[in-house]
Amino acid sequence: MPNAFQLMPSLEGDEMAYVQELIKDMNDGQAQQFAIAYMSRRKDPNNMLLFAVIGFLGIAGIQRFVINDIGMGLLFLLTGGLCLIGTIVDLVNHKKLAFEYNTAQAQLVAGMMKSFSS
Repeated sequence: MPNAFQLMPSLEGDEMAYVQELIKDMNDGQAQQFAIAYMSRRKDPNNMLLFAVIGFLGIAGIQRFVINDIGMGLLFLLTGGLCLIGTIVDLVNHKKLAFEYNTAQAQLVAGMMKSFSS
């Protein structure tokens, strides 16, 4: 059984547990390929905080565009981050935004791995 911490030491907490659950049935080669693909798509929570600060100080909604939430990004851009309230909420919840995006990407990569192995 592959160890997610050895493959992806930058993961923490819930994300580590989620990824470990996804790769538990993979062999070492598949887990290595999963790690490479996932880490190239993953968004770091610290970068999400940086984008939210940029959204607060300048370009509202940039944090939403980064995580492919185009509709909310446009809404934030056109409304000044929903009068800065939405941007402040994103500043507080930057880890949750990153986690939700990363779990979706992990599921997508795991699905690709399963389709390639079939």
